[in-house]
Amino acid sequence: MPGTPGPGPASDRTPARRTALRPKQPKQPKQRMRTRGLAAGLAAVALALGGAVASGAPAVAAPANSLAGKASGAQKCVTKHGAAAKATCARTGDLLDVTLDQLRPTQPSVGFDQIYYKLGRYSSSKDEQNGDVNKRFDDWCETNGQEEAETVPAGATLADPSSFTCTVAVGQETDETRAAMKTVVVGPGGALYLTDGHHTLTSFLETADGGPRTHIRLRVTANLSDLGTGAFWQTMQDRKWVWLRDENNRPITTDQLPQRLGLARFHDDRYRSLVYFTRDIGYQAPEAAAEYLEFLWGTWLRDRVDLDTYDLTSPASYLTAVRGASEAMSGTPGDTVIADGRTADELGRMAEWNDGKKPTGGEFGKLSAPISDKKPGKLAYALDYRGHLPARSGDCPKHPQRPQHPQQPQNPKHPKHPRVHAAGRS
Repeated sequence: MPGTPGPGPASDRTPARRTALRPKQPKQPKQRMRTRGLAAGLAAVALALGGAVASGAPAVAAPANSLAGKASGAQKCVTKHGAAAKATCARTGDLLDVTLDQLRPTQPSVGFDQIYYKLGRYSSSKDEQNGDVNKRFDDWCETNGQEEAETVPAGATLADPSSFTCTVAVGQETDETRAAMKTVVVGPGGALYLTDGHHTLTSFLETADGGPRTHIRLRVTANLSDLGTGAFWQTMQDRKWVWLRDENNRPITTDQLPQRLGLARFHDDRYRSLVYFTRDIGYQAPEAAAEYLEFLWGTWLRDRVDLDTYDLTSPASYLTAVRGASEAMSGTPGDTVIADGRTADELGRMAEWNDGKKPTGGEFGKLSAPISDKKPGKLAYALDYRGHLPARSGDCPKHPQRPQHPQQPQNPKHPKHPRVHAAGRS
């Protein structure tokens, strides 16, 4: 039923398990229809057209009970101050419908290889060949507080949320689905500062059917719009809602933070990517995860894994680096202070490397799967995607222009999704 808590995050669900949860309909293997599918579809249309979560304004507060039609305090605030001030009326816990080009990062770097994995998988047809929907739709639904994709017809795009449906309708979110959403802090003047989700949302922005005007809902961590600029940034630092270290772990100022999302605006932190690939091998993010947890692990690993000694274009060499890093993480005593006063156990150290499984099994075994495999590993997707990029040039050192991806055969379950040049890329 709508609103009923489902199983774990979409990233943890295999196609087989999904089939068990939602039996395929004859001749419609990826429609995954349910009685609540129509409600979810109508909610998606409302989201796109500005129903309960209006999308025409810079950012719109959407309390959990907004669909009930009752005038909340936030709605009264909006009425009083007008559309231009809607973000400043948001309260902690509210859901804001925003477009990606409105968001301001709170970190200077991302792990490019993590995003390359997502872009590689989003532009691949292997999910559909395995009888599933493309991962980008599951990722969008989960990030939007709607669990996972339910129906994805041919021609569906992230840019048009009404073109597909999610298993949980807007307004039927549960504590579990809300917890999976990314977070934002409202700053002076109603500016929106993203505090979680830089990699996920950058992937939505960079993928071919996404872009800067892609809509997504974010959960409000705090509204600090009444503070001056200085007090705002001091509060952000005190609450550890901003990461002021560059890709080489050198301190920066708030003025050096990117103003918008996009790979061309970020620096590449290789250790942030390294930590991502050790997930569920050397560490598991705890429920009460520290802010910027992966950066804290990355800080610690810089003194233990020298990435310059590895060939990060080689799957075998990269996997060796991941294994060395994850074994160091798992092998360190749980009370070891890793960074910022946090211990290894507080940062999710796994007591047994690869959950006690052999290197050929578990998450490390999955990570090791080559691009030719039926289900390639994350690292294979990342390196394959990166391999299609032209060499870096002196004119654009951060993120070179992407080439057109080789055309893929038409999949009857899903439209072509080639890689294209990102808008505005230098």
